[in-house]
Amino acid sequence: MAFLMKTRPHRSGDPQPITMVYDIPSILPPGTTPVSRLYYENWNIKVVDREKTGCDNYLTPNRRDFYKIMFMTSGTGFKTMGKDNYFIDERTILFLHPNEIVCWRNATPKVGGGIFCMFKKRYLAQHPSLKLIIDRYKFFTEKKILRLSEESSRMIHRLLTQMKAEAASGGELAEEAMQAYVQLILVESLKGTDYEPVGEITNDYRHVYNFFELLEKETNLANLDNPIRLRSAKDYAEKLNLNPSYLNGLVKKHTGQPVSTLIKNRLLEESKALLVQTNWTLQEISRIIGFADQPNFSQFFKKYVGVTPNEFRRSPISPDYEG
Repeated sequence: MAFLMKTRPHRSGDPQPITMVYDIPSILPPGTTPVSRLYYENWNIKVVDREKTGCDNYLTPNRRDFYKIMFMTSGTGFKTMGKDNYFIDERTILFLHPNEIVCWRNATPKVGGGIFCMFKKRYLAQHPSLKLIIDRYKFFTEKKILRLSEESSRMIHRLLTQMKAEAASGGELAEEAMQAYVQLILVESLKGTDYEPVGEITNDYRHVYNFFELLEKETNLANLDNPIRLRSAKDYAEKLNLNPSYLNGLVKKHTGQPVSTLIKNRLLEESKALLVQTNWTLQEISRIIGFADQPNFSQFFKKYVGVTPNEFRRSPISPDYEG
């Protein structure tokens, strides 16, 4: 049975560190979350097994360009979406919006079962009937986590299994068929469901969430007319009316990394996105990211990515490049 609990501390008394998704390397030990380069890969919709991908503790503060449906068949964990906290177990389905800041903590050491379905924003735009049902029933906005009946759980498992087979078969009509399956899953999830109760998050996590929300707002809205201006722990602490040392301590406690590292990583992620998705010059991107000149930006990028911005732009999904 699903029930609500506050975040459970680690046995030592401290919360388990949360892995930042964009910091996880491409090759990981068993039991951790392998993060593919979903942001850059050319795909529209995909279905994956939770058991095969693993599921470590993680936090996703950066924007995604895809929607995610998480169908849980076994295992337990704590899911924080925005400022709402949930305890999740079997027969639960989650609808994660691309802009949602999501935190997951495992409640048991064993990876649970389930199937994930992800589809890009452009895929939704290409299928008005799918968008219509999502908007009509407020999936991914008001309906984020649903507790399924046993019958609906079995049906959704069958539909997702059929989707995997459809994806494996390929063919020009595979994506058309898969969006029809998604619609059936959405309708089935409304039958005999219970809404998961929402619980309060701790004050500590509220400050951490506010930091990531501000970090995302500052970087996500950056453009030629609105360059990034907040670039240090002090800048963010002032905006949040917190002491810089206090903010850094809270963030490091919950993520295992200092504020400066998280800011650096977010700037690198935004730099990569601008290099791949726009035709702006390096000088323009440098200014957007907050650098006074292009050489300093290129030096910063190569130091942490391992290649120059131009090299990354020419081959952003090369296996030799981490990110």
